[in-house]
Amino acid sequence: MAAAVAYLKLNSEIEIAYTQLAGNGPGIIFCGGFMSDLFGTKATYLEQFCRKHHLAFLRFDYRGHGQSTGDMQTANISLWKADALAVLEQLTTGPQILIGSSMGAWIAILLAQAKPERIKKIMAIAPAPDFTEDLIWASLSKEKQARLLQNETLNFPSQYPKPYAITREFIEDGRRNLILRRPIDLQCPVHLLHGMQDTDVPWQTSINLAEKIQAMDVKITLIKDGDHRLAREEDLRCMEQILQTFC
Repeated sequence: MAAAVAYLKLNSEIEIAYTQLAGNGPGIIFCGGFMSDLFGTKATYLEQFCRKHHLAFLRFDYRGHGQSTGDMQTANISLWKADALAVLEQLTTGPQILIGSSMGAWIAILLAQAKPERIKKIMAIAPAPDFTEDLIWASLSKEKQARLLQNETLNFPSQYPKPYAITREFIEDGRRNLILRRPIDLQCPVHLLHGMQDTDVPWQTSINLAEKIQAMDVKITLIKDGDHRLAREEDLRCMEQILQTFC
């Protein structure tokens, strides 16, 4: 049985939905991807793994995602990092393992840089750091870039029921959080997992990320036939095997 959804109230408008399992430490926090929610395949699988092994586990929805309140269109990387920081500080104690999927890997690294004393290890699944700049902005035509700079909102189709909206502020906030332009001050062990058939985030992103992270204990697992979601049974078993080396 899944843990019940609870809410962390950040202010009069924002409540962060989460589920939490009590268990042995270090605790595990799952940071989901852009437009995903806490009921995704990887999040629920990891909760089942943690329940089986009596490990503390927490998964949550960023503002504007899933069951959390807030407007997706006015949120950004800085605010989602703040959500993750509030979850870490207010809902957990002691060292934590961060598991970040896609955008969640970017959030996890920012969180580890902000609170290095709390983060023991990181698993990054199909990591998408700097995607606002390298995957969204870079893919726009000059005409669409100009429209964004004139404060027009651009809507794009997605794999989810709703399209996603991109604003100038979203891009500019992403630029304030870029991590791949310089060495990444991160000393905890990191394991990167990426599918080589990922059509959303090139697997070479993980190579670049590994090169930038200053920690020496950085490993990469490439799944040659894996896609971006990495949600097949064999992908989930691979994540479980990596997590078993962490705990």
